[in-house]
Amino acid sequence: MTDRIRTGGCQCGAVRFRISAALGRPSICHCRMCQKQFGGFFSTLVTAPEEGMEWTRGEPSYFQSSVNIARGFCSSCGTPMTYRHPGGLELAIGTFDDRSDLAPQIQVNYDARLPWVETIFEAPVHKDPDFYARQEAIISFQHPDHDTQVWPEKGVKI
Repeated sequence: MTDRIRTGGCQCGAVRFRISAALGRPSICHCRMCQKQFGGFFSTLVTAPEEGMEWTRGEPSYFQSSVNIARGFCSSCGTPMTYRHPGGLELAIGTFDDRSDLAPQIQVNYDARLPWVETIFEAPVHKDPDFYARQEAIISFQHPDHDTQVWPEKGVKI
């Protein structure tokens, strides 16, 4: 991954990060602990650099999921954010503001994958032409995909 400034954070904006160094290899992990942490079929992670990463707003809380592994999440909104191990830190790809060039390059713990996971994109696609029009009517409290000085915005009420 090339050196460039990258930013990201949790869904509510309480935890944000900035990276100014090259990332490692993006991956998919099929282990059961990652399935549980991410609430999905697998996790998508990328190795954070040892130098050049900073938490710019808040920091993740951690759950020690095994002897060597701690899993980071936002204690305000629950977003899964990190996988910390003795060799370093992995960041959830979904937490990056720009994820467009972070396609996974390798799968790990492949033998633990769900037996049908390779067929999920063969499922029929539901198309609803009115979906986006309905979504525009919803007021989102999700943090935008860029840094902000203050979040949530002042004056926003439920």
